[in-house]
Amino acid sequence: MAVVVVTDSAAGLSADLVAELGIEVVPLHVLVGEHEIREGVDPIEIDYTADSVTTSAASPGELREAYERALSQSDGDGVVAVHLSRRLSATWESGRQAVRDMGAEDRVRVVDSLGAGLATGLPVLAAARKARAGEALNDVYERAVSAATRSRTFILVNRTEQLRKGGRLSSAAAFFGSELVTKPLLQLVEGKLEMREKVRTRSRAYAKLVAAAVEAAASDGAALGIQHLGAPDAAENIAAQLREQLPEVQELYVAEFGPALGVHLGVGALGVAVLPGGCV
Repeated sequence: MAVVVVTDSAAGLSADLVAELGIEVVPLHVLVGEHEIREGVDPIEIDYTADSVTTSAASPGELREAYERALSQSDGDGVVAVHLSRRLSATWESGRQAVRDMGAEDRVRVVDSLGAGLATGLPVLAAARKARAGEALNDVYERAVSAATRSRTFILVNRTEQLRKGGRLSSAAAFFGSELVTKPLLQLVEGKLEMREKVRTRSRAYAKLVAAAVEAAASDGAALGIQHLGAPDAAENIAAQLREQLPEVQELYVAEFGPALGVHLGVGALGVAVLPGGCV
């Protein structure tokens, strides 16, 4: 058989890509009051402004089940699990615990994508394509690690209050002053969400988002992932600008943030994930 790649539902990959590459996806959890909902599995309607809505990571038990299933599917060739940043979620640590419980350190490798959303999804695609080509476990693992290390992510949000409240953004961001008349542009640095800059107008913020992505992509045929929450027109506009300014782009995906990330980012959020060199 071949190495099987596992990820979590925050990776933002379409069902078609998941099916095409045989990727195993483990759902994260969204807690709405007393109800626990599995992202991508259970029907869900969310008020993203409600204080009663929170999220939780996949448990070691859930991940162990997924890893064991994937290992069986691989006929022993091995599993590479690529999860969202350990600094944003406990999922990576749950994965490490699951592997220890299995006693499968030599057959299941867990990778911190250093990102979230399609910043996780693009390294997953890179690893899955390597696996589909019949490469060995170590090669698939190294491909995932390399892609995660090279990827860059930029996110535009309306407010950072939800991120700070959930512990995803340092309180030091308050240094940047009032958010009432500015648009915060964030970036992921070594898996941690940090403030990049604040911009006075939304049009200027969009321009800054595009400029950051273009700079990160360089000129070597990057893969791009654009995500949004309730802002499809803005996402398509950003995609069109990036296609124009980066004609050498190998592939570009546009998707909506799932609820596990949307709860923290808020409606109107826009993000661009850049993987220089692409997913091939």
